[in-house]
Amino acid sequence: MYVKSVMRNHSAITTFILLGLTDDPQLEILAFIFLLITYLLSVVGNLTIISLVLVDSHLQTAMYFFLQNFSFLEISFTAACVPTYLYIISSGDKTITIKGCFSQIFYIVLFGATEFFLLAVMSYDRYVAICRPLHYMSIMNSRVCRNLILCCWVSGLLIILPPLGLTLHLEFCDSVIDHFFCDAFPILRNSCSDTWFIEQLVVFGAVLTFIMTLVCVVLSYIYIIRMILRLPSAQQRKKAFSTCSSHMIVVSISYGSCIVIYIKPTAKDEVALNKGVSLLTLSVAPLLNPFIYTLRNKQVKQSFHDTLRRIAFYSKK
Repeated sequence: MYVKSVMRNHSAITTFILLGLTDDPQLEILAFIFLLITYLLSVVGNLTIISLVLVDSHLQTAMYFFLQNFSFLEISFTAACVPTYLYIISSGDKTITIKGCFSQIFYIVLFGATEFFLLAVMSYDRYVAICRPLHYMSIMNSRVCRNLILCCWVSGLLIILPPLGLTLHLEFCDSVIDHFFCDAFPILRNSCSDTWFIEQLVVFGAVLTFIMTLVCVVLSYIYIIRMILRLPSAQQRKKAFSTCSSHMIVVSISYGSCIVIYIKPTAKDEVALNKGVSLLTLSVAPLLNPFIYTLRNKQVKQSFHDTLRRIAFYSKK
């Protein structure tokens, strides 16, 4: 209901024009094929993880509960903008309503911010698993896990609602957005109103989310690495490291993409860089994450093989 109040602003402009990734028709076709394939594969991959955690009793632990929620966020994050851009390329209609644009921003930021908070929670889960293994089940019980997931979603809402609430009342003088989805700063540049405070609020929310979650991740892994180095045998150290290596890779991809976006080489390259990194963040990262977790996780691979055998067995009956 909150997002549905968008059209109350009194701007004469009712639609925006998304310029997309490129104005070259041939490159647009390649972008369409690339995005369609990566989107479908990422949805299938993340849905597979969600399904495996639901049906396999061996995966009913905190780690896989968080992984299941992370997969749901990955699907939601890409679904917030990739299908819209695929429709724009296929139809040739680059317009999007103000209501649709603000809705897109709302969901992209909500799912993106919630993902970062969930990554921090997952790092804490790995800390408990490695540093306090005997108390893992009692500390990370189902009630605690549900509350942590709820906190991630509430934190994501608190990040997006204040700046979006102020942006809804802006008037716009320009309708062109040089991006392939609705992003906060390109939209604020189109406003006739003074957007200084909103811009500072957006930056504050982004930095707060980044710093808070990064501190949690770094502290967790400092304790984890210290504990791993204290283990007496190389086999024990390898086993302990393997339990958090997948999460470390995903964290590196997520935080690395943000650092590249916000540390810009020059103003001239800013738009192209943002488009490129956003494309990778919205298409490649959600595709890689399921494979990172499954290929490096024996339990998930075993569950996948067992599920395929059961499906094959029942299909023959």
